[in-house]
Amino acid sequence: MTDLTYAEVGATAREPLPDGYHHVRATRSLGVVDLDEAAEAIMTWQMQERSGVRRTSGPPRATLGADVTFRFYGQQIPCRVVDVVDEPDRRGFAYGTLPGHPETGEERFAVERDPATGEVTAIVTAFSNPALWRTRLAGPVGRLLQRAMTRRYLKAL
Repeated sequence: MTDLTYAEVGATAREPLPDGYHHVRATRSLGVVDLDEAAEAIMTWQMQERSGVRRTSGPPRATLGADVTFRFYGQQIPCRVVDVVDEPDRRGFAYGTLPGHPETGEERFAVERDPATGEVTAIVTAFSNPALWRTRLAGPVGRLLQRAMTRRYLKAL
């Protein structure tokens, strides 16, 4: 996939995450809820929009290869969907960074249902590094913002 700003495309689906990046792994139990409903919130960008990240371009649903741009506090955030998961007990997608994104890397948003208990868990997995001079300058503050956004994403479901 050309134009992506990193080489490890799809790596949020595997362990371990790539070396040389900051890693994020966070989960939140949603309880025994409808997996389809939770997945729909992820696949239609509601997780981002409920977190204050506005979609400014792109399709209404995450589809493989789709480019989508978000805006957050005046910052354009261009991404490309690099993976879509649609399994009976697991749904979600991953997007990678495009030029102009403040970071370089990939982020995955998913929900998984435990078949034994019916419990649904929301999962955010990412690897990234600063890509722009202002995100490099932000240093540890940028990591704090990333952790805060991850909490907001999980709370949005």
